[in-house]
Amino acid sequence: MSGNHNTPRRPRILAVASGGGHWVQMMRLRPAFEGADVHYATVDASAAVMVVPAPVYIYPDANKDTKLKLVLAAARMFWIVLSVRPDVVISTGASGGFLAIRFAKLFGARTMFIDSIANARELSVSARLAKGVADRVLSQWSGVAQATGTEFAGAVL
Repeated sequence: MSGNHNTPRRPRILAVASGGGHWVQMMRLRPAFEGADVHYATVDASAAVMVVPAPVYIYPDANKDTKLKLVLAAARMFWIVLSVRPDVVISTGASGGFLAIRFAKLFGARTMFIDSIANARELSVSARLAKGVADRVLSQWSGVAQATGTEFAGAVL
């Protein structure tokens, strides 16, 4: 006899953060993912040791000034989203996070973009783009959230 088919599967989260401070902020959010099947995507392969045994996917670091790398990052992120099929995508930035959210919405995932704490005066380009797509966009600064129509729920750092 096979296993219990009534047992709900754990929600699958794709947590996307580029390197540096974006990754540090994502690591601070890890307790919120308790009980979920978490997959990570980042630009820095050495970061994988921080989340063992969770799966980690690497994508090229790119921005609006590196157009070819941005196309490659988009192709890779589409493949990651297609492979993981997340229920939820959470990103702390930057461009890869927006791309993941954009693609995940095509598959019906719920999405959240948390802008970096470094953006104390205005939203990042990625957060502004995410505003048109993501279910929720948060700023870690109450003044920025109020001025941009995003949400404020405190700071990660």
